[in-house]
Amino acid sequence: MELSLKGRTALVCGSTQGIGLATAIELSLLGASCILLARNEERLQAAIQQLDISRGQQHGYYVADFSKEAEVARVSQEIAGTGTVHVLINNTGGPAGGAIKDATTEAFAAAFQQHLLCNHLLTRAMVPGMREACYGRIINIISTSVKAPIPGLGVSNTTRWAVASWAKTLAGELAPYGITVNNVLPGNTDTTRLRSLISSTAKQRQVTEEVVTQERLAEIPMGRFGTAGEIAAMAAFLATPAAAYITGTSTAVDGGKTPVM
Repeated sequence: MELSLKGRTALVCGSTQGIGLATAIELSLLGASCILLARNEERLQAAIQQLDISRGQQHGYYVADFSKEAEVARVSQEIAGTGTVHVLINNTGGPAGGAIKDATTEAFAAAFQQHLLCNHLLTRAMVPGMREACYGRIINIISTSVKAPIPGLGVSNTTRWAVASWAKTLAGELAPYGITVNNVLPGNTDTTRLRSLISSTAKQRQVTEEVVTQERLAEIPMGRFGTAGEIAAMAAFLATPAAAYITGTSTAVDGGKTPVM
């Protein structure tokens, strides 16, 4: 099985912590040179030090705030101008929790901007190079809410569905060029995002965080939260030559929690 990414370049968004950073680390271990993209330059500088360089990989980073469309568009073109990006990892922190009935139109607009529109800008910029190289992997880190809506995450559920539909459509269009498009759907993963959601839920219900944590664990057949590295392992595999015939999929990595196939 061909898993090497030596000689390939990967652009990893939201890569200073959590799943994004773990994915960049995994890709570098497979031999890829990584370009990290996030809004905090100090954290980017720290993150890049964690990437493997044992196979001559050359890593770099760019700074961009995904709430600013023009900024992302500019940086996307700059990155594309430096050479071919073979692997694109679209990954952005999720919107704030809350019931959909209480959501503002501004919250929806901001979420679509940071997820769907930024994904599209980055993809449009990178696809020409992928086509020329006859190799492309576009991997979107989304959520299991694509399979079954998660209570209390109204804006996130809606936005994730939109990204999944966009990705499925794109997969059909790009398949003839050897470019695959897949979604990785993390379940409850031990990250800052999960801890924040547990904290806000506990405050809203006026219970302890331990109560909310145990309730969430009880819903997972494996009885534990996932790690960022476990999500990253799936994303990294989809980036390899071995995954060349896999496209248009949404794969849950959730310890068996999602109740649908």
